[in-house]
Amino acid sequence: MPRSVTRSLSMLLFSLLCACTMLESSAVKVSQQQLLERMAAHEDMLILDVRTPGEYSEGYIGNALNIDHRDIDARLAEIAAFKNKPVIVYCYSGMRAGVVEAKLIEHGFDQVQHLEGDWSAWKDAGLAATIPE
Repeated sequence: MPRSVTRSLSMLLFSLLCACTMLESSAVKVSQQQLLERMAAHEDMLILDVRTPGEYSEGYIGNALNIDHRDIDARLAEIAAFKNKPVIVYCYSGMRAGVVEAKLIEHGFDQVQHLEGDWSAWKDAGLAATIPE
């Protein structure tokens, strides 16, 4: 393979890796067990499910509020009361949650947290899920 092609491919790969890293936020990680304990203690927090409404309709955690990750900007006012309270975000595998977490932090939410493993790990662990009626 010509050197220029190899160099171009290397640059592309490096750019993709950087882009993926930029999707991560500085949100604190919360384990499944920690979230269960906090839910049992009735902590004043928002559990934010940023999957699509279709995914949410198949089951969600506790009393999680569903705001599709694509709609977060338009719906920030709905969650403004949690700007200084814990907001635990999850999606299916973490990518969409990371985008939303970064956006929340950018808008002044100061206790943004991320559920480790997201919905996929919660479901795999056989933990309780709410199914909408």
